[in-house]
Amino acid sequence: MRAAPATFMAKADAKAWLAGAETDIHRGAWTNPAGGQLTVAELSKRWLEHDPSKRSSTLARDEAIVRLHVLPRLGGTRLREVTPPDIQRLVNDWAKQRAPRTARRQYDVVRALFAYAVASDWLARSPCRAIDLPRVEELRRPQLGPDDVAKIAGAMDASSEPMVWLGAVLGLRWGEVAGLTVGSLDLLRGTLTVREQLGRDRRLGPPKSAMGRRTLSLPRSLTEMLAAHLAASDTTAVDPERLVFTSPQGTPLDYSRWRQRVWLPAVKIAGVSGASFHDLRRANATALVLDGVDLKTVQARLGHSDPRLTLAVYAQATTEADKLAAERLGERFFGIR
Repeated sequence: MRAAPATFMAKADAKAWLAGAETDIHRGAWTNPAGGQLTVAELSKRWLEHDPSKRSSTLARDEAIVRLHVLPRLGGTRLREVTPPDIQRLVNDWAKQRAPRTARRQYDVVRALFAYAVASDWLARSPCRAIDLPRVEELRRPQLGPDDVAKIAGAMDASSEPMVWLGAVLGLRWGEVAGLTVGSLDLLRGTLTVREQLGRDRRLGPPKSAMGRRTLSLPRSLTEMLAAHLAASDTTAVDPERLVFTSPQGTPLDYSRWRQRVWLPAVKIAGVSGASFHDLRRANATALVLDGVDLKTVQARLGHSDPRLTLAVYAQATTEADKLAAERLGERFFGIR
């Protein structure tokens, strides 16, 4: 049972309001009158709490965007008073101060906020309509080859070096590497199972998707490297929950600190400044494509939930692939070998 948003002077007025509300309900257009009275701050709190499946790192990022970039401008505004021009002005201000990708990411949070309000019947429609967003220029990522990977790994201390090879040889994400436990390794069978990943908040959580849970075969050289790493840290199978990679103090790795102290100095020494850990995963995907590995296997090894992500890997032209194509065409047409 829902109360009307106000009292009526005449019974006829009350009946007219009720008839209109019933019509809206049948058309699927009814909204809770009290919902529009919520402020953006109140909506944000409910939105941040409503999805128990959201990863802790994603939740922390969304909370920071709401707290730092949305609430200062719209926090006290009632939902029904927020208009598309308000959203457009907000986006325009972000675009003046931040990179286009950052402005778009912040807008995605605002759009999700108001989509939640619509889904909860607090608003009839979202103010995030026909919003012009800053254009994102295509970024050319560094294309890391085997020599680059070896140089990066060689510039690190022995405790971090295997992380680089796990990223390049198995295509693991940083969080998947940092979240590996002793129990996820079966060095006798030569396999590694991705069960969890370490979030930016240094807490273990599930992989990005169900496909992210996967068991991968290890090449012998990587198996031997991991065995040596465990032996050097006096780690045995007695403690299967122990993390394979930790800070010098034995605590879970902090991504920002690891990046500043370990990764950035290494890529600078290796001569590939600007490369990210995720570029190791791209190098892995490129190698799989160049070696003719089928689409289904690439999708399974990378843990892609959507085959379109894997197809995008196949669609990316690389310098090495282009050179190989040129050489093969030269052989075919000119007989050059």
